Amino acid sequence: MRERQGTTLNCFSPPVMVATVIIELSLAVYTFMRYKMTELSRLVIITMVMLASFQVCEYFVCTGSLGSAPTWSRLGFAAISVLPPLGIHILHVLSGKKNRWLVWTAYATMLVFVGFFLVGNNAFFGYKCTGNYVIFQVAYTWGGWYTAYYYGWLGVSFLMGIRWANELMNKGKKAYRQLQTIRALMIGWLVFIIPTILASELKPATQRAIPSVMCGFAVLFALILALYILPRAGELKSRSA
Repeated sequence: MRERQGTTLNCFSPPVMVATVIIELSLAVYTFMRYKMTELSRLVIITMVMLASFQVCEYFVCTGSLGSAPTWSRLGFAAISVLPPLGIHILHVLSGKKNRWLVWTAYATMLVFVGFFLVGNNAFFGYKCTGNYVIFQVAYTWGGWYTAYYYGWLGVSFLMGIRWANELMNKGKKAYRQLQTIRALMIGWLVFIIPTILASELKPATQRAIPSVMCGFAVLFALILALYILPRAGELKSRSA
């Protein structure tokens, strides 16, 4: 749903939010218990916690059972603002790239939006729970920039993933396992991107509702990270005798 001003973001009912949180946090705990705390495993855990945090915030916005809707909305959007830089950071780790200037640039742009959502006076101008989803109305000017931020870094990440996957293909069988993880990460991104595009085509009013359209599919991305990528790229904790 899109109104004349602002960005309206649709999400799912509280029971679905709770179930999603349980799955994502369970995967985070599973990762912590099973894998050594390498750069990759830490990034995966942070990603899952940020995904779950957004669902928690939406739950409390909708139920009003704890705190105020404006506060939870600020925290939720701050959490999902971390996701695009985390994605490009994970890509660099899986690809074995040591030059991280693109990663730090992504984090720098992230700080702008995190700061805006946490302390900006006019970050939101409306909150509403319809029973099936939560409506957030982001400040009009910032809503457009936020869409560009999300799509922009996802697009950059995907293009770099294609480039580095092609490099690995040229290395043959010795790089196949590494190639698998990069392809899986890109599939995880498509889990976000394709539903967003379909929603935009079927219901143009959702074109700027990027975070909320994606939130229901986040659990699939978390499953790909924990159950496909980590087993191929993570380091298992040593078992005591």
